[in-house]
Amino acid sequence: MICLGEVLYSTSTGIALKTRKPLILTARIAEIDLEIFDRLRNAHFPSERNFLRAHLTMFHRLPGEHLERIVGELQAAATKRDQIRAQAASVRHLGAGVAFTIRSLELEDLYAELKRAFMPWLGGQDMQRWQPHITIQNRVSRSAADTLHRQLTHDFKPRSLRLEGLDLWRYLGGPWQLERAVCFEISALRTAPLAGSAAIVDDHR
Repeated sequence: MICLGEVLYSTSTGIALKTRKPLILTARIAEIDLEIFDRLRNAHFPSERNFLRAHLTMFHRLPGEHLERIVGELQAAATKRDQIRAQAASVRHLGAGVAFTIRSLELEDLYAELKRAFMPWLGGQDMQRWQPHITIQNRVSRSAADTLHRQLTHDFKPRSLRLEGLDLWRYLGGPWQLERAVCFEISALRTAPLAGSAAIVDDHR
């Protein structure tokens, strides 16, 4: 499939799948584990573009017109799982920034299950090989990225983290708005409160 503006086009079926309400799916990192990535992001992400907390994107563009079907798939997948253990395994150079590579067989299994469910809707970016990561710097000069990459690589030690659930965000042409949240081990879906939710802008997810 390829993505053209607001149109998802399936090269296998030849059917154009339009969405005017794109959704983004992230894995929710436990607060205690997220804090260190937030501190690094606040220190190294360009301040004029840093409107969001650190995050781990799983799917970049799902059709909001099928919200309830998507939520159903998330709920079905989440109720079969305990909280997921993962590891920040290495420092990754993005060219214009730096991220931490995330490793977890459990997370990869979950991603594969959801990708099968979402396959008819996936565009070009989500059809590529998934490389889970948490971005803490982006849209900087190559030299700035080189410097931070050297610093973080020199001091790096693998770090464990816990994933508590899945968050579904509505893409608003730049900002994101938290739409729904599903917790592992909890079958009941809750609607995420909008008050206090961060509006975040598109970045290198």
